[in-house]
Amino acid sequence: MGRIKKILRKMLFPPTIPALILASLGYFSVLAVAIFKIQNPVFRYFSYIFSAYALTITITNFPRIIAFFKLKKSQLFDNKFVKKIRNTKLGNRFFSDVRFRTEIALYCGLFINFLYIILKLFSGIYYRSVWFISLGIYYILLAIMRFILLHKNSDLTMKTELKRYRMCGIMLLIMNQSLAGIVIFMVYQNKGFDYPGILIYAMAAYSFYMIIVAVINLVRFRKHGSPLLSAAKVINLVAAMVSILSLETAMLTQFGSDDDPLFRKAMTGATGGAVCTIVIGIAIFMIVKSTKRLKKGDFENEQQHI
Repeated sequence: MGRIKKILRKMLFPPTIPALILASLGYFSVLAVAIFKIQNPVFRYFSYIFSAYALTITITNFPRIIAFFKLKKSQLFDNKFVKKIRNTKLGNRFFSDVRFRTEIALYCGLFINFLYIILKLFSGIYYRSVWFISLGIYYILLAIMRFILLHKNSDLTMKTELKRYRMCGIMLLIMNQSLAGIVIFMVYQNKGFDYPGILIYAMAAYSFYMIIVAVINLVRFRKHGSPLLSAAKVINLVAAMVSILSLETAMLTQFGSDDDPLFRKAMTGATGGAVCTIVIGIAIFMIVKSTKRLKKGDFENEQQHI
């Protein structure tokens, strides 16, 4: 009995690096089945079991995996090349100034989002998809909002930041009406996004990456007490949720059955309604919170975070 426990413990709690390798192989195997449409039943069942095991060891080893990457991050700062960069004026500011580092990350994210917008619009024109074009326009508006928030914000007062934060909430509330319209038309016409070939898997990876990063950053940057940075992260979260919505409709189109259109309508309506409701809640929270703090008027020694 004790030997069985040891074997199970080794299987469920392998060392960190082997766990990362096994998890990656497990996820890759099930993706290979979907991407290359492998019909061999032995490999298919093996990949399903292996991917389930990969998910299990990812969960059981999650704290150690996080600690592993934190250790690697701390070791990175001791690297000779990194030390040379830190000795420069710009490099020292990058590593010591959290706000400056955050702004660079936000501008990099803005650039990536613009590439995503170009992909959406190009796909919409090439495949004559009104959904790609409408979503691309929605992302353009989000990108413009993000640019307005980040433009010339180095010496803004807390009052100005709060006003921009409230403006962001108001714009999200207005734009949410167009998003709701897109969802209603998708449900009414029982249509959605269609990613050709293996592009859907690239979009799936991007969408899940964006939603995870958006949630983590929204929590992380809240502690800095900057309404401006919080608003930029809120926009990232909204964009990520819309990406998940478009991914769901695409997966229903590519992998769903045409025999049950009611299921597709129900799933699209439920997810779209949830996204719109969350956006409304976030927008109202931003407007109410910033308005209260603006009415309070005491911005010196302000410790309350948004």
